[in-house]
Parts: sequence; structure tokens; C-alpha cells
Amino acid sequence: QVQLVESGGGLVQAGGSLRLSCAASGRAFSMYSMAWFRQAPGKEREFGATIPWNGGMTYYADSVKGRFTISRDNAKNTVYLQMNSLKPEDTAVYYCAAVKLYSRNMYSTSGYDTWGQGTQVTVSS
Repeated sequence: QVQLVESGGGLVQAGGSLRLSCAASGRAFSMYSMAWFRQAPGKEREFGATIPWNGGMTYYADSVKGRFTISRDNAKNTVYLQMNSLKPEDTAVYYCAAVKLYSRNMYSTSGYDTWGQGTQVTVSS
């Protein structure tokens, strides 16, 4: 089992960029598929992006496609979320999630069994 710690959140103006990091401790990070979800106040946690354990095809929510990029560095046990062209509606707590090998439902919170504590991203207009 891995443990996850997110960092990199903060306050940014609309149109700006942030890069989130999720550092994993524990064994065999390279065997875990990773994802980013986000949760805005009063809303359910929603899928953002995912990258499989073998570094294959990545998937994105329509709301972030073309603006966000998920990547991983297995040597550093870290997954990243590069966020460009940020909008006020991107304001949320961003969570890193993991599941060993493949997720049964990569777009759902139920598809992951390990979560970080979250990092706040606030985009001002």
C-alpha cells in the first residue's frame, strides 16, 4: 500500500498555471495507476485525469482536456498535474488517488482505494 501527499496548490489568477505534485511513499509505486480528482465546495468529488501504472494512455475529464496534463516519474515516486489556462471554475481541493494495477472504474472515486489529504487550488477572476 502507498501513502500519498499532495503539494503545489495555491492562489492564482485566471489564465495562470500551477503544477501539483503527489509524492507516494511505500512499495512498488510503479505498479499503481494514479489519478487526480477535485472537489469544489458543495459539490461531489469529480474525476480530473488518470495515468495507468504502465505509463500508457492518459485520460481527462472534458472540463480539463487540453489545459491539464498528468504525468509520472517513477524514479521519484511522484505524479504531477500541470494546470494551464486556469479558470475560476477550477477552484477546488485537488486529491491524488491510487489503485494497484488497473482501476475497475477509472472515472469514479470507487475505482481507487488510496487517497491523499488534498491541496487547495483557488483561481481568482
